[in-house]
Amino acid sequence: MKNIGAIFAALSDPTRRQVLEHLRGEDLTPSDLLERIDVSQPTLSHHLDILKRAELVETTREGQFIRYSLNMTIFEMALEYMAMLTKKGKTK
Repeated sequence: MKNIGAIFAALSDPTRRQVLEHLRGEDLTPSDLLERIDVSQPTLSHHLDILKRAELVETTREGQFIRYSLNMTIFEMALEYMAMLTKKGKTK
């Protein structure tokens, strides 16, 4: 299993959750995100790095631009982990 702690740590910050909410609708560049979120460029870069290390976002290079998108596989894994915690019975 991926580092579930890194995933939930990344999700704990309101700015990172705001980034993810914007990415839910469409893939965006950092410039696009800066137009929608009231943070500085270095702060956004820091948050994007944390999201990328947690594998919650993926990047695609388009010339000189980097486009960010949600990594739905990791979100599904986190949901499966939470569902497993709610089940009664023996653990593996």
